[in-house]
Amino acid sequence: MIDTAYSLPIVVSLFLLLSLFAISIKVVREYQRLVVFFLGRFQTVKKPGLRLIIPGIQQAVRVDLRVITMDVPSQDVISKDNVTVRVNAVLYFRVVEPEKAIIQVEDYFNATSQLAQTTLRSVLGQHELDEMLSEREKMNADLQEIIDKQSDAWGIKVTNVEIKHVDLNDNMIRAIAKQAEAERERRAKVIHAEGELQASEKLLEAANIISRNPQALQLRYLQTLNDISNENASTIIFPLPIDLISSIFDKKTESSATKD
Repeated sequence: MIDTAYSLPIVVSLFLLLSLFAISIKVVREYQRLVVFFLGRFQTVKKPGLRLIIPGIQQAVRVDLRVITMDVPSQDVISKDNVTVRVNAVLYFRVVEPEKAIIQVEDYFNATSQLAQTTLRSVLGQHELDEMLSEREKMNADLQEIIDKQSDAWGIKVTNVEIKHVDLNDNMIRAIAKQAEAERERRAKVIHAEGELQASEKLLEAANIISRNPQALQLRYLQTLNDISNENASTIIFPLPIDLISSIFDKKTESSATKD
């Protein structure tokens, strides 16, 4: 009876110690860190592995260091040229300093989300609609730089920002289509005018070359007659020498001069 009376407290004590030891053991994965507080004060950041945390004296907060993909909700943005659009984006970030992410901000995930939304509206509001549609890479870089700079105090590293969609209303879509059509017509007219200019320059060069030798002009005349006869087989074309026509005109000129 005496042995049993003494052994019961020992068993209870051992059970409590084992339970306390089991509660104190923390397994930290490779992509996690433990931010440890000792009596409310920051003590250290524990790395991956089997770690011991004293209950009641130490408190530990797990922080995930993996890249987080955050979907930024659609935002109503008024562009610089007073066009209302809805824009959404995706944000990639990760925690690089766990102690700052826990101490400096209450909820780093929500804080980063709100910062991304406000920055998206402010940055895109400084650009015109054409820039939003054609210069996404530049705006992505600007957004990443601004968000990364402001979230640096929270121990957050923004790795990438991508604008996903720029939604326009139906009236603006029709206006953009008309603008694109007018731009294509303008380019077509400019190309046609440039072609006419180049053709006139080549014709002038050909005329200068042909004028040096009358035989070349006659050959060109015969070639033109041949082309006409091929296109219209029902028409009979009789080639008349140009020299003969020139001599007739010369004789008429001389006779009119004599009469005068």
